[in-house]
Amino acid sequence: MEIMKKILRIISCVSALSISWMAAGAMGQVRSGERLSRAEVGADSPSSVHTADWPRFLGENFDGSIDAGGESILWSSAPEFQWQLDLGDGYGIASVAGGRAYQCDSVGGSRFAAGNERLRCLDLVTGDLIWEVAEPIQYQDLYGYEAGPRSSPVISGDKVITYGVTGLLICRHVEDGKKLWQVDANQAYGVVQNFFGVSAAPLVTEGLVVVMVGGSPPEDHNIPPGQLDRVVPNGSALVAFDLQTGEQKWKIGDDLASYSSPRTMQIGGSNAVLVLARNGLIAVDAKTGKKLWRFDHRASILESVNAMMPVVKGNQVFISECYQIGSALLEVDQESAKVLWSDDRRSREKSMRSHWSTPVLIGDYLYGCSGRNAPDSDFRCIRFSTGEPQWVDPRRTRTSVTRWGDHLLVMEERGRFEVMKVNPKEMEVVARYDLSVPDGARPALKFPCWSAPIIVGDRMLLRGDQKMICLRWKSGY
Repeated sequence: MEIMKKILRIISCVSALSISWMAAGAMGQVRSGERLSRAEVGADSPSSVHTADWPRFLGENFDGSIDAGGESILWSSAPEFQWQLDLGDGYGIASVAGGRAYQCDSVGGSRFAAGNERLRCLDLVTGDLIWEVAEPIQYQDLYGYEAGPRSSPVISGDKVITYGVTGLLICRHVEDGKKLWQVDANQAYGVVQNFFGVSAAPLVTEGLVVVMVGGSPPEDHNIPPGQLDRVVPNGSALVAFDLQTGEQKWKIGDDLASYSSPRTMQIGGSNAVLVLARNGLIAVDAKTGKKLWRFDHRASILESVNAMMPVVKGNQVFISECYQIGSALLEVDQESAKVLWSDDRRSREKSMRSHWSTPVLIGDYLYGCSGRNAPDSDFRCIRFSTGEPQWVDPRRTRTSVTRWGDHLLVMEERGRFEVMKVNPKEMEVVARYDLSVPDGARPALKFPCWSAPIIVGDRMLLRGDQKMICLRWKSGY
C-alpha cells in the first residue's frame, strides 16, 4: 500500500507539469441550474468527512492553514464544482462549523441607500439554504466601495457572531439564526466613520466577544468626512462583551480602528489579545483588558491602512503595512515588544509590504503578497527570522493565500488560482486554473477576489464579486 501511495504521488507531480491555465471541462460536473443531493456529491465518502472546521477569519489558529488532509489530493486534476451562492454587496467570505457555512452580505439597497445586512446559513455539502436573517443598515462608503460586510462571522459553540460594516455586532443561535443580543458599537462608542467602514472580524475568547471599535468624543463628529488625522480616540480601540449577554466587560486603547482583526497569543503563560489598530500594535490581557504594551507601526500618510492580522510564532510577532514602513518582527513579553528586525530598505526592496492579505508562516518562512497595487505587488517568500527575501514572483499581481499541508492555494484578485508546492528555494507551481472564465455549470469568479480560500475536509470555498463557489478536490487514494 505504501509503495502504491508513493507511485501515485510521483504520477501526480509529473502530470502537474503540463497543467494549462484552465483545466477545460474538469469542473463542469454539475447540471446547469441544479444542486446535487448529499448522496450524489458523496457526502458519506471518507474523503468528505469534516476533519476540521473553519470557524473564524483565517481559521481555527488565525494562520490561514490546514496542517493535514492534502497529502492524497490529486492536484493535477481540477477540483469538481459543487454549488454556487449569489451574493449581494460585501467582501468577506464565510466561516464554517458543523457542516454549515455562514455567509454575510448586504441586499436591498445600493452603495448610496439603505439596505439589509444579511446572514445566511447553508449546508456545506449541497449549498442548500437552512435559514437566513437580515437587519436594516444605512451606509455610504467614502470611496464608493460596496455597502456590505467586510468581515467573516465567528462561530463559537451554539452561537454565531457577526460584525457588520456599520459596527452592528449581533450574536445569534446557530440552529435558526434567532437573535440573542446586539450592540450598535459605532453609536455606543462614537465611531467616526473610517474610510472603508468596519472591517475587523470579531474574536471569541475567555467567554468574551472582543471587537475593534475605535470611538471618538462627540465633538469629533463635526469633522468633515475622511479627515481622520483630526480625529482623536476615546479609549475604545478594543471592547469586550460578555458572550452570553452582550454586556460590556472591558474597553481599552487610545487608538482608532484599522481593518485588521484581533487575535490571541500566549504571552508569559497568559492569554493575550493582539490588535493591529490604526497607529500600531496593542497587547491586552484577554480576561481583564489590562494593557500590556503598545508598539507604534503605521505609515505617516493619511490614507495608510493596517489590515493584515499579526503573525505569531512562539513569543515573536510579525506585523506589516504596504505604504511606507513595511514590516517588523518583534520579540514580546508581558511588559514590552523588542524589535528583532524591521524594514530599512527602499520601498520596492522592503522584505514584505502586506496590504489586505495576511501571509502564512511555515517553519522559518513567510509566504504572501507584498505591495499596494497590482503593478507594485508580487507573491513572495521571505525568511521569518531575518526578513531576507528568498524568491519573488515576477508577475505584478495581488493575491491571497491559504496553506493546505505542504501546498499553498494562491488566489489572484482577478480570478487566477494556483497551487504551489511549499518551497523556500523557488516558486514551484504545480497547477493553474483560471476561475475568471465559466466552465460548464461553474460560474466565473470576477474581480475583486480578495478573500483567501477556505478549506474544510476536501471542499474549498472561494469568492469573487457577487459569487461564492464550493469546489471539491479529488483524492488519489
